[in-house]
Amino acid sequence: MSKRVIPYKDSELGKKEQVTQMFDNVSNNYDLLNRILTFGIDVSWRKKVVAIVADQRAKKILDIATGTGDLAIMLADINPEKVVGLDLSPGMLDIGKKKVAEKKLTDIIDMVLGDSEKLPFKDHTFDAVTVGFGVRNFENLEKGLQEIFRVLKPKGSFVVLETSQPSKFPVKQGFTFYSKYIIPSIGKLFSKDKNAYTYLPESAAAFPYGDTFNNILLKTGFNRSEVLPQTLGIATIYHAIK
Repeated sequence: MSKRVIPYKDSELGKKEQVTQMFDNVSNNYDLLNRILTFGIDVSWRKKVVAIVADQRAKKILDIATGTGDLAIMLADINPEKVVGLDLSPGMLDIGKKKVAEKKLTDIIDMVLGDSEKLPFKDHTFDAVTVGFGVRNFENLEKGLQEIFRVLKPKGSFVVLETSQPSKFPVKQGFTFYSKYIIPSIGKLFSKDKNAYTYLPESAAAFPYGDTFNNILLKTGFNRSEVLPQTLGIATIYHAIK
């Protein structure tokens, strides 16, 4: 990232610990706020990620920063042998486990507490790895990407869905205003953590999106990668092949 963005500027904790604390704090209202703040469009973005993974006929899938499990649950619809949802936040995982149990998917989906920079899996374990709105929260982006590359099988797919910054007028100006003022205001109304919904748009603005992030993927070792902007550039899907 171009600058270090953290949730709690007066905290002595590292970014990883702060992000864990933040998501634990917002876990109860996270799904509701996601739907409100994206007007539900985030669901269609996740469906596109699932379609890419389905085209690769992936059988073993790792969903990093799985949160409350939305993407992991959607991935279960493409009949994989196993989906592992991994997250740092126990609070988010607890909600995710309940959702998985309610949908009777516990045989397919494992929800695991873990660190993206120290993945508890052997080399070449997964056919596909996904991250939905999570790579910008990595404390060490390069280290996290290297770990993902390690656990992917050769020819495996890495699919990232992440917020980006639109560049065309007037979408750019409107999105900047929405991110800076509307998201924090709505977040404070619904969330007990007033810092979380200031941090989230700030971290999105600081993230090296588009071709810059794509070049980081190629530098990590992926053979090829494509950039797929979504909804006028307010989000982007990246599809990289090992």
